[in-house]
Amino acid sequence: MQPKPIYGLRGRLGPILSVSRLCRVLAITQDELFQALRLTDDVRFQPIPEKRKPDGTIREIYNPHPLIRKIQRRLVTRLLSGSAAFQWPDHLYGSIPNVSSPDGEVQSKDYVACARRHCGAKSLLKLDIKNFFGNVHHDTVYRIFRELLGYGSRVSKVLACLCTHKGSLPQGGLTSSYLAMLSLHDLEGYVVERLRLKSLVYTRYVDDITISSKVLNYDFGYALKIVDNMLVERGLPLNLKKNRIERISTSPLIVHGLRIAFDKPRLPADEVGRIRASVRYTELIYLEANFRFTSSYRKAFNRCLGRVNKLKRVGHSQHGVLLRRLLRVRPLASKKDLIRAHATASRLANEYGRYKETYGYHRRFYLLQERLNLIQRTYPKIAKSLRLKLNIIRPEFN
Repeated sequence: MQPKPIYGLRGRLGPILSVSRLCRVLAITQDELFQALRLTDDVRFQPIPEKRKPDGTIREIYNPHPLIRKIQRRLVTRLLSGSAAFQWPDHLYGSIPNVSSPDGEVQSKDYVACARRHCGAKSLLKLDIKNFFGNVHHDTVYRIFRELLGYGSRVSKVLACLCTHKGSLPQGGLTSSYLAMLSLHDLEGYVVERLRLKSLVYTRYVDDITISSKVLNYDFGYALKIVDNMLVERGLPLNLKKNRIERISTSPLIVHGLRIAFDKPRLPADEVGRIRASVRYTELIYLEANFRFTSSYRKAFNRCLGRVNKLKRVGHSQHGVLLRRLLRVRPLASKKDLIRAHATASRLANEYGRYKETYGYHRRFYLLQERLNLIQRTYPKIAKSLRLKLNIIRPEFN
């Protein structure tokens, strides 16, 4: 049986068969495109200082050259997401847009929605793809543009070159997560269907594959074999250290940090306790003299707010109570914030004519808008005045 892609294409752009049309779609000149292609590997993507994963290994992240960033951003907004993109299948989650159903209801593609697919399971097989981005190679990216999207051969070669670094997808590239999710487009649907016939549920959250069964002590030998064969065919090795089988008889089953023994995902009880303690800690440090005005407090507050909002995503009854407590101790602006805001606004005004279309200008503009949200709580008149000035120098960014 020949595997078939199950990614429904939508939108009205259709296949891009020529480089000239590609430039029109991306609103760039051919000179810009060829200039980007002439950049050396080391200039096209520059490494960001080393970051370590929780297991201690180094995560290599790259910063795209401004011209590469511009082209990749338009690839994402005009070709890989939104109305011109894909009808993403039910088994894929993470790093892709939410999906609208025929009746207009938005179907989330986050970790909670992924975990929900496995609710009621009694056996789990968890697999992890080793160095996922680094093992999605140039030829796979070429096939995505050539075979899935139906682009011309030259166009596909150009885009594969612009989206890869030294032959594979770089972490930090704006298109990398979309292309990684599409890397199994011609194989995965067939595997999902074969597992469904065995009453198994398959999901992939970026590089984390979960297969579940409602049968206790289920034998996942067959499932492991066909998934491994699929990944081998695409040159994607499994991280054998992270492969594991879990059964409900030994411990509560967890998928992406959520318990799935119920009709909908729930946070573990100890996690709810930690979130409650985090709110209490934030309330206490807010009372320390002047600490509420510092950037350290803002970071602590934002971390806590993110944890509290996890409760909302799983429909926990404590969300509203803890959120109200947290909002009473929001960070406040200092005099330094005012000085920095005025300085940034002046710099943006000076750079508007020349840099208004650049990513850097866009980023500084919206970081200042975010800072004004903070300033507004303490200095509402100053915040209003600065916003009026910013409305005149809003970036032209697409």
